[in-house]
Amino acid sequence: MNNIGQNIKGPAGANVASHPHTRICIIVLDSVGIGAMPDAGEFGDEGTHTLGNIFKSRGRLNIPNLTKLGIGNICGSNLPPAETPTGAYGRMAEKTKAKDTTSGHWELAGLIMDKPFPLFHDGFPDSLLIEWLNTAGLPPKWLGNTAASGTEILTLLGMEHMETGAPIVYTSADSVFQVAAHEGVIPLTKLYHLCSTARELLTGDYNVGRVIARPFEGKPGSFIRTKNRRDYALPPPRDTILDALAARGINTYGIGKIEDIFCNRGVNIKNHTTNNKDGIGATIEALETNGDYRLIFTNLVDFDMLYGHRNDLEGYAQALEYFDSRLPEIIRAMKKSDLLFITADHGCDPSTPSTDHSREYVPVLAYGDGVMPLDLGTRQTFADLAASVFFALTGENWHTGDSFYGKLTGVL
Repeated sequence: MNNIGQNIKGPAGANVASHPHTRICIIVLDSVGIGAMPDAGEFGDEGTHTLGNIFKSRGRLNIPNLTKLGIGNICGSNLPPAETPTGAYGRMAEKTKAKDTTSGHWELAGLIMDKPFPLFHDGFPDSLLIEWLNTAGLPPKWLGNTAASGTEILTLLGMEHMETGAPIVYTSADSVFQVAAHEGVIPLTKLYHLCSTARELLTGDYNVGRVIARPFEGKPGSFIRTKNRRDYALPPPRDTILDALAARGINTYGIGKIEDIFCNRGVNIKNHTTNNKDGIGATIEALETNGDYRLIFTNLVDFDMLYGHRNDLEGYAQALEYFDSRLPEIIRAMKKSDLLFITADHGCDPSTPSTDHSREYVPVLAYGDGVMPLDLGTRQTFADLAASVFFALTGENWHTGDSFYGKLTGVL
């Protein structure tokens, strides 16, 4: 594979037959937004800029490899640009009127939601929670049922949970039903049963995007969430490119929480990593291996889970720098016909008072043999990435989004 610092140009007049990309790797840097969208004010997110505000607040961001690819050349990035980028670069707007993980990933895979998931800022109806716990075979007692930060609610209710055994229920500015439980009080199998029961009930008017199991451990004053989180998403209401690829016998390798987000639809091979280090390692291994898959789809969760939602700006910055330090390994693991995309699913600006996701553009970087180092501009939907991936792998057009594969490579 070409060195990351080398300019790569595609042959003029090339076509799918003469210059195929036989494998594609999409890496989602969960919550790494790149500036407020025009409608951010409707979400209370005016002025948010996850990458730019981290750089501005900290005064530095050591990401030389992302910089070489062109992340600083993206319109409105507020980061230092590269004089001669080695990749293609741009930003994408989310067309779905939302800012959650599920809708973001679905749109990246070519499904734009007609109606966003409902929100429950004031909590869930008591009647629903009673039905939920009765169905799960537990007494109708719970704690919380409010919008809250995951770490703050443990501080407020963790001790009472340990004393009573009642599960902690909370939501956020996103469409989520979260259940927190100490692993020594409610074992993981029981917590997962509670969440799968909730998932079955939360349909219709309660069509919550994700039910999330949030196990934790420790003692009052030092509670910590464990890595045994599990997400229970709704199945996509229509096909994504993952479904369409599977129907054509093209396998997808999902790394991280990809299988959860898509309810296993179109995800043939799975590696449920739970942190950035393991997710990066699994991605490198997948690229190095001649496996029976042509799409590698990775979610790196730590940016969002550990740092964005906790307003930990320094931790977020270090996580970005860590990913950047591993990027040359990812590049070296690529084969000549591989194509790499780096993007995100929403923002989560740690410099703001809010601990919730932010309505932001997301970056899109492309790198691979034949990829022209050019500006992809501002894409009107995340689905443009799906259309590009689908065309690269099949030579067919996806019904949603505008493929930039031809612009990217000169392959028409």
